[in-house]
Amino acid sequence: MKGKIGYADHVKRYYVSWYYAVHQKTYKVYHYKGELLYDRRMAEKLLACMQADVEKGVFHIEHYTRTPSSVVIYLKEWIEIVKPTISPATYKDYENSIKNHLIPFFEVNLIQLHEIQYDTNMNLLNKIDREGKGKQNVMSCLHACLDFAWRSGRIPVVPPFPKKKDYNIIEKPIEWVPEDRQQNIIKAIPTEHQPIFWFLKYHLRRPAEAMSLHKVDFDGEMFVIHRSFSAKQLTNRTKTGEIHYIPIVEEFRPYLEIEKEKQRLLSLVSPYFFINPTGKMIGNHYTHNVLSKLWKDACLKTGESIKLYPGTKHSSCSQMINEHGYSVDEVQMATDHARRESVKKYAKVEISARKAILEKRVIKLKEAGMSLERKWRN
Repeated sequence: MKGKIGYADHVKRYYVSWYYAVHQKTYKVYHYKGELLYDRRMAEKLLACMQADVEKGVFHIEHYTRTPSSVVIYLKEWIEIVKPTISPATYKDYENSIKNHLIPFFEVNLIQLHEIQYDTNMNLLNKIDREGKGKQNVMSCLHACLDFAWRSGRIPVVPPFPKKKDYNIIEKPIEWVPEDRQQNIIKAIPTEHQPIFWFLKYHLRRPAEAMSLHKVDFDGEMFVIHRSFSAKQLTNRTKTGEIHYIPIVEEFRPYLEIEKEKQRLLSLVSPYFFINPTGKMIGNHYTHNVLSKLWKDACLKTGESIKLYPGTKHSSCSQMINEHGYSVDEVQMATDHARRESVKKYAKVEISARKAILEKRVIKLKEAGMSLERKWRN
């Protein structure tokens, strides 16, 4: 029988050396069923399989030289294992990263799961055809997979990943509109649809959280935010997984009554707190497309050009700091943000507010100087 087992001392691996007459070439095969030949027994199994294929008349060298990377195999297995534990939107993003970026890379770079090192990750980063945040999303997907593999005992350690600066992410300034302009936009929305927009404005929540809010989530004084829509699917968790207890803002109560009256007149039986009277969804809940269109139409009427999320939550948070004088800590308490850094971005957007603070400081310095001068003269 042809074929023999060898050992490559420079890489500490066994291989099967096989002369393939069709190509008039000798191949060295280092993999068996996706695994490297680290011991002789695996090499003997590989050689036996190759010889058996020859006996059966089905031997093709490509069957052994085109061995899939164990990374590709594990990525496909991992995403299905974690699917029940992540949001539909996260699953969709991971699926896109794996299909369009990770699998193509590891199909060319035939290395094993435990062989991924810092230089591998840097090489992958340079190959991802996306902008900074997109690159980071792909690398985050791989990091989550390798962390899972490490916790499962598949690899000894999670390798280092690129630093934040390596992604070249350009932070765009927060887009927002002042209080009066925001209110004009909402008032331009048909009255029967206004309640959900006033809720977003006053309570600083995400559109998906308002869309998914149920009547049982409100006791007359407090909203319990623990649902959301993710990739158009209702989920019993928010984007961050946190439950938020939000007291009703008194200015919202008149719109609360409008919503109740709308549902009474339409005789709609729905578990949802906000309903779309012309909606086609089960329970007549709002969808992101509907809310975005209502907002866009109102912007056209008022001469504005801002999308729904920055026009509601971003604008309300920015107004609190830059127009109404609230501190970052106060806004963090109001929004129930876990991280202070997430709120600080709202304080970076208004040049006029910064100018006013600097000028106020100059005035105080002048007053202090005049006071010293009077004291010196006296």
